[in-house]
Amino acid sequence: MSTPTLPRSHRTPRTPAPAHPGDEHLARPSDARTTGPRPAASPARHRAGFWLVAAAFLATMAFSTVPAPLYPLYQAADGFSTFTVTVVFAAYAVGVALALVLAGHVSDWLGRRRVLLPALALELAAAALFLSGTGLATLLVARFVSGLGVGMLTATATAHLAELHAAHRPGDAGHRPQVVAVVANIGGLGAGALAAGALAQTGVAPLRLPYLVFVALLLLGVVGVLIAPETVSRPAARPAYRPQRPRRAGGDPAAQRLAYAAAFASFAVFGVFTSVAPGFVGGTLHHTSRLLAGLVVFVVFGAAAAVQAATTRVRPATRLRAGLATQAAGLVVLTAGMLAERLDVFLVGGLVTGAGAGLLFAAASGTIAAAAAPHQRGEALAGLFLVAYLGLSLPAMGLGLIARALPQSTAMAVLAGTLLALLAALAVAARRAGQTPR
Repeated sequence: MSTPTLPRSHRTPRTPAPAHPGDEHLARPSDARTTGPRPAASPARHRAGFWLVAAAFLATMAFSTVPAPLYPLYQAADGFSTFTVTVVFAAYAVGVALALVLAGHVSDWLGRRRVLLPALALELAAAALFLSGTGLATLLVARFVSGLGVGMLTATATAHLAELHAAHRPGDAGHRPQVVAVVANIGGLGAGALAAGALAQTGVAPLRLPYLVFVALLLLGVVGVLIAPETVSRPAARPAYRPQRPRRAGGDPAAQRLAYAAAFASFAVFGVFTSVAPGFVGGTLHHTSRLLAGLVVFVVFGAAAAVQAATTRVRPATRLRAGLATQAAGLVVLTAGMLAERLDVFLVGGLVTGAGAGLLFAAASGTIAAAAAPHQRGEALAGLFLVAYLGLSLPAMGLGLIARALPQSTAMAVLAGTLLALLAALAVAARRAGQTPR
């Protein structure tokens, strides 16, 4: 759900010598690839391809949050509990994590479009499932399939954008690919919930119209990817496939443990808002507007995307310090709004918490990307994302479980207190690791 800082050079790194005799089989498949534009493609086509791939990226990420403002409608239709909604949401996180391990790296030698197109096809399959019914089994499978597509697409689209930009503007070390990827990724998550809420608010087939609209957008994304030029020249001999192994980056182990914990804490906020917050607004606060439910999710992701895009030149240590303080303050305001049943305070808390979460994950991904060797960066980031997606699902499920015995606002206060304790521990660990000034 976030985009790590990209290396400024897009040249293919040399394969390093194995650290120990016999380690040759551990070389990543991407070491055998050759990146760069194909000679037949013009700079103008790469420029157009950049924006077409960005649009497909945005549409896919937006589609993944379409169900968020609709969960209360599913609950009303089939009697789902809040805990069941979090289980449905967790199915998505499982799909993303599985795809990251199995297919997050194969575009390095298969080609970007050969992975983007199946990813979009999976999202279309998920849309067909959503349109086929509202039963629990259907929702679980649909969310899982959607997660698979997102897991395949995020890293691939991010790399494709960087390479298309480099082909269009050789030697330009600007931040456009990173900013566009952040907006498409995190911003798309917020835009999808807002659009789905607005479409459902019309009252015209609220559990069908949002998916039909996004089917059209995803089909346009397929056309855009087909038009965009390929940026990977496939090797003569395809490397042997193996799943991408989560790998610890080199450098300071304490700093990396801190990055993993920060990723977990930041995604916990995203998971709670995407799965539970719309139900709280509609149930406890008695605001049944689907547009408002989408706005609640949009506020969090919009703040995260904006702050990440605005701080691309800021050091990870500074982002970490700001993220810890901002997310902690946001959690306090958010909990106060829930306990007082004040929508305005709740929204302000979501805005501040989302900004803090965005800073926190940007710091985490920047730390891991900087510490990893170029040929191991994908595997190191895979490990970070796996921890992050545990944060996306486990706290949300915990909140849903607690809410079975306590009022939802009280359950959120318990979760917020737990997260505040985690953030305090991170601040202490960061100080000891030299990540923040004494």
